[in-house]
Amino acid sequence: MARKETFSSGFVAVLTMIGVAVGLGNVWRFPYMMGEYGGSAFLVVYLLFTLLLGIPAMTAEWSLGRETRKGPIGALSKVWGQTWGRRIGGLLVFTMVVSTSYYIVVIGNIAFTATYSVIAGFNDSTLQEFDAQFANGWLQYGYSLGVLCVALFVLYRGLHKGIEAVSRLFVPFFALVIIYLVVNALFLPGAPAKFAAFLRPDFSVLEAEHIFAALGQAFFSLGLAGTIMVIYGSYMAPDQNLVRAAGMTALGDVGAAFLASLFIVPTILVFNLDLAQGPTLIFSTLPKLFSVMPGGRILGSGFLLALSLIAFLSAIGALEAIVGSISEEMRINAARSRVIFAILFIEALVMLPSALNPDIVGTLDLIFGSAMQMFGSTIAVITVTWGLGRITTKLQIFGDHKAAWYDTYFAWLKWVVPVVMATVLGGYIISNL
Repeated sequence: MARKETFSSGFVAVLTMIGVAVGLGNVWRFPYMMGEYGGSAFLVVYLLFTLLLGIPAMTAEWSLGRETRKGPIGALSKVWGQTWGRRIGGLLVFTMVVSTSYYIVVIGNIAFTATYSVIAGFNDSTLQEFDAQFANGWLQYGYSLGVLCVALFVLYRGLHKGIEAVSRLFVPFFALVIIYLVVNALFLPGAPAKFAAFLRPDFSVLEAEHIFAALGQAFFSLGLAGTIMVIYGSYMAPDQNLVRAAGMTALGDVGAAFLASLFIVPTILVFNLDLAQGPTLIFSTLPKLFSVMPGGRILGSGFLLALSLIAFLSAIGALEAIVGSISEEMRINAARSRVIFAILFIEALVMLPSALNPDIVGTLDLIFGSAMQMFGSTIAVITVTWGLGRITTKLQIFGDHKAAWYDTYFAWLKWVVPVVMATVLGGYIISNL
């Protein structure tokens, strides 16, 4: 039976997709990835991968969801049969349960950092206290539980009153805050010159590892995993133009990543801090930055609050992929409410190790984040092109409109995109053995 709820409008659908895509991948991950993997040369490769591979893969995941009106388990079962469809779909949902657990812990860390910035601010006398409280696993677990409860309450409110309502508020707020921060950053003495130097691409520094990282970042940033975008695709109206929506989502996603870098990179370079700090950039380098830059308390608090809210939207998307997929399989009255409460307890348990032992987050992300995310998106693309087939895919992506270049687009989606993704996934696994 077709899903009753769809997005209120095409604009709200795109806004919601941008909210899912623009999360920690853009603001937490992208600046340090640039710092570690080749600077602006990494940026150029990342943009090419987003355009040539990310956008087509996004249209494929949406097509799978909209054609079947199901989440990943139901969609794969409808195409490949109950046995293999449920197994692979169940694996992808299980992967999302694990990846969401540590993702919410990181959001809880950011929420704590934002709260500390507002209440105490960062300076020489408070940094030591901040580090001590940040290292308190039970305190961080409490913040993470708060994030989980609020996110599940949004899902309980439903698509229109919940997911769409918060997306309408948080996405524009994030855009306004980040633009304001960029303007302030570029007025710092010497910032434009340092950022211009950083943006000069040096392709000679690129290695195979950098190429793998750029493609992984493109898919991580867009939220492509064969789960979130599939179930959100099931909420899209039949007449929604998927290519245009994917282009607008990618533009918003890339724009957010670039704006975040425009704020973070010049300020870190101006104050001679470490840009290549890695995943701890937000929690180690940025508090030091906000402690020394003019107006750091106000600017830092605004940045961390905006980051918390936009990352929260990604968590909602991940939890909806879990809740929606399982609810569909239960086929009983009030199934969704029961699943929400069940996921609350399951995620609360799975989150505990990451909160008490943050060192395992990197390992979990290696397995259930980057690798399994690429695997899930590859499965979705293969399911669309080989399972749904050429005609059904055309109707989903282009409707009844004639597109002279559709055969080329479909061939690219069927052969090039999954082959490149599988190759990069294999290289990524081998390089991390």
